[in-house]
Formats: sequence, C-alpha cells, structure tokens
Amino acid sequence: MNNPPASRLSHLFIVPIVIAMWAGLVAAEQRPNILFIAVDDLRPELGCYGSPIAQSPNLDALADDGLLFHRAYCQQAICRPSRASLMTGARPDTTGLYHNYVALRDLQPQIVTLPQHLIQHGYETAYCGKIFHRGDTDDAQSWSRTAVRKVPGLPRPNGPYALPKNNQLKASNLKAMIAKYGDQAKRGLAQGPAYENADVPDHAYNDGYNTQMAIATMKEMAMDPKKPFFLAMGFHRPHLNWTAPSKYWDLYDPKQIPMSAQPIGPTAGAAMGLHASFELRTRYGIPKHGDLPKPLARTLKHAYLACVSYVDAQIGLLIDALEQQGLRENTIIIVWGDHGWHLGDMGIWGKATNYEIATRVPLLIWTPNMKTRGKGTDALVELVDIYPTLCQLSGVPCPQHVEGKSFVPLLNDPDQTWKQAAYSQYPNPALREWAANPLSDAMRETWFGPLISDVEQRIIKQQGSSWDRELFEKHLMGYTMRTDRYRLVLWLDHRDRDSEALYAELYDHETDPLETTNIAAEHPALVTKLSHQLRAQWKQAGDKVGSAAGVQ
Repeated sequence: MNNPPASRLSHLFIVPIVIAMWAGLVAAEQRPNILFIAVDDLRPELGCYGSPIAQSPNLDALADDGLLFHRAYCQQAICRPSRASLMTGARPDTTGLYHNYVALRDLQPQIVTLPQHLIQHGYETAYCGKIFHRGDTDDAQSWSRTAVRKVPGLPRPNGPYALPKNNQLKASNLKAMIAKYGDQAKRGLAQGPAYENADVPDHAYNDGYNTQMAIATMKEMAMDPKKPFFLAMGFHRPHLNWTAPSKYWDLYDPKQIPMSAQPIGPTAGAAMGLHASFELRTRYGIPKHGDLPKPLARTLKHAYLACVSYVDAQIGLLIDALEQQGLRENTIIIVWGDHGWHLGDMGIWGKATNYEIATRVPLLIWTPNMKTRGKGTDALVELVDIYPTLCQLSGVPCPQHVEGKSFVPLLNDPDQTWKQAAYSQYPNPALREWAANPLSDAMRETWFGPLISDVEQRIIKQQGSSWDRELFEKHLMGYTMRTDRYRLVLWLDHRDRDSEALYAELYDHETDPLETTNIAAEHPALVTKLSHQLRAQWKQAGDKVGSAAGVQ
C-alpha cells in the first residue's frame, strides 16, 4: 500500500503523533541513570559476604541498603569471554568467544551490546577503566561519548607500578624474554613483581586516577538532566599485579589473615580441571615450578586484600560523587565481578576453572524504588541476567537474542522460587595458556614446559585410552551446572556436545561446600539426571537464538 502524500495528513493525525513523541521524550527523561561498576578478578571476599578479614566498608554499606546476591555466577571464568557474555547477554557458546585473544566484533559483528541498546533508547553512555577486555572496548558502537581523559592537577600514573624500580624491572624482563623467546614473550611471559606496597596517593595507580576521571565524566553527563546516562567504571584491581597504596596494606595484620582451608584438589576430581597457576608464575619472583613458600603465599593474599580495600575506597568516592551531584535518587547502582579467583584454594592460584571458587562472583544492586533493602538472596543468578535486568529497570525493551533472565522480581521478593540452575563453561584449563587460548609450540619451549608435562601426565594416567592430545588441548570443554544443591561438571568434546562425556564430576554442596570430593562414581543415576538437565539448557539456548550474528 502506498503512503498518502503529506498534504493529505489531517490535523487529527498530526496531533496524536506529536503527543506520542512528547510522551516518549518524557518517559526518557524519567528513566533512571545507571552507575555500572565492574571489578576484575574479585571473588566474594568482602565483609558483606562474611569474610572475617576483608575491609570493605563502602560495598558493605551498599549491601546494607540494597540487595546482595549470595549465589551469582559468571559464564566463563576468564576476563574476555565473561565480559563479552555479560555485555551482550549471550553465553560463550553463542558468542563463540572462549579466550582472551579474539575480538567480539570479529565473531559477532552485528550483536547489540547493552550500552549500544541503551543508546538506541535515548541514553548517553561512557566508560572509564576496564569494561570490555583490553583491545575489545567497542568504542565505535557501545559508547556515545568519550569519557574525561585528564584530571587537572593530578599527574597520570607513570606505568603499572608506582615505584620506578618496578617499572624498570618489568621493562628489562620484557627485553630479556623477547630476546630469548621472540614475540611469544609479548603475550604475558615478561612481567614485573606480583605485588607492590608503595606510600603513594590513590591516584598514583590507574584505578585511583580512573575513578577521578569517572567522577569528572559523571559531572559532565549530569549537565543534561533530560538525557539519562549509563556510566561504566571498570576497576583493574584485584587483578594481578596486586598494587595498592600502603594505607590499604596497613589495614591488615598478616598474621591474622586466614589461608585456604582446602589446599589440595578434589578427591577423584578431573585431572584436567585444575591448572598449574600459569598466570601468577609469569610474575617476577614467583617460583616457576612447585608449591609456593608459605610466607610468600601469605604475602600474596595480603596483597590481594589490600587491593580489594583500595577498590572499595574508590567505589565509595564514586557513590559520594553521585550523592553530591544530587543524582542518587534517580540512579541504579550495580556492582559485579567478572569471575572468582583461587587464592591457594585447591592448591592453585588464579581463575580459569569450572569450580565454585572461580565461577561464583560478587553481585550487588541498589535501585531507588526497590522494596527490599539490606537483604541477601540465595536465588541462583548469572551475569548474563544483568542485561535483561537493566533493560527492565530502565523501561526499554529487551532484545530477542538475550539469553538471561531479568532478576527484577527479586528486588521486591528475594526469597521467591527462582532459577533451577546456573551454567558456566571453560575449555581444558590444564592444557591451555592462562588466557584460555590453545597452547602454542613456543610455550612448551619456555619454563612452562615442565608444568605442561606434569599436568599432561596426570591426565594421561586418569584418562587412559581416552587420551588424545589434539582433543584434550583444542576441543575439550568443561560444562558446569550449579543447582541449589549440586555442581555437575561434564567434560565433553566441544565439536559434539551430544557425545558421551569423557569424565564427570559431581559435588554435593549440602555436605561438601568446598567441593573436596567428586561423588559422581557413587551416584550414576543422579549424574544421568543432571546431565540431561545440563544438555537441555544448552540446546534450549541454541534453539532460542541460533547464531547471534545478524541480531539487531
């Protein structure tokens, strides 16, 4: 049907259109701002999560007035896949992004990210720090404005460390490693110290400086009250390296810091389920083989906790600025970690496993109109749920490709029946590099060689005739499901997820919350039942979205 010419449009048609447009503008003006706070490598090591030692007063205060999620899970315990999943609302098997060395837009050029979607519905969006993974910032599509890049009167940090000697040490290590191993050394092999304790102001490190840039950006965005904003602030700490001003180290007595209650891997656990702490061992001064000396392990946990308190203080500054600008009562505040971190738990240091300690993340939310405040919920939620939740809270439609479930109802009734399970995945962590990418030939020539040989021999001993190097290095995927009571891990050939599992792990959280003993062999019927549930979830997700490509 042809449209009538403009001259034939009557006043009766024009008036409703104008009114509808005006109503849409009013609705946009009333939409809440969103302060979106990401913290890298933060496990639930906070006072509000029951840590007996962590000093986190600002996050604790936010939890006391908001909602704390006790059982929130990432979709893959490594930076880039986890963040890509959260920011697109799609699981790693949908995005196809499983490691840190591939760009989201190379795999999914058309998928609509959360901030991109909000731009389409009237939001101004900007970020400071780390939101997407480094090299995957999506500046052209996800952000409508550039954040403030310089704070008058504050010098920029001069490198990853505040102390010149440590920056020089990293540079000399890089030069030596490149001379020895070539370009392979540029992918993380050459590092400085794992930690630094320096008597410097907060802004001497990037997180402190970025916080000041975020506050300045917030003030600029607030100058247009008719346009709601989505301001994302991403903290790098407590990701390695653990660098923080001395005053945060001084919050802790190292003698009082509790160490892991589970220093060994699970009995009968999958030999491929744990790695050799590759990421930490790249740091200067960390043993390249064998256990860490106990004094060093205690210092490392002290460093981690100092970084947690440092980031907590920066979050306090952000929230204070929000209040000083008169924005708090129309702003959603959400804080999330991209994955957990083993601090000697199960005998390893790092993320990159399918176990509770790596997949469970901190998640807190505060909204102006929520009915329940200062409570926690045991509902199973996932980071992939954040996208639809913020869509619902901001009054914009949720794109069809999104695989998560809005947890807005939990803000008013946190004890209601919720999801049956949360799902994560990770490619064989024992035979991958620390960024989850497949092992390179050059990596075997470095000091990683003995570590790789050790874990490979453990897998061969356990798997016997199932062993095939190409399968285990390139195609083995661990799929894990966390229900109210159990964690199931199925190790599958990713090329055929319907094939029989090469190995299964089952942990009963009612009797074994630390996942110390795999009971799969003793409960085959339960493993079968839960396996059907896990496989059905992945099929359901695939049937729902197919490929994310082309989704608008």
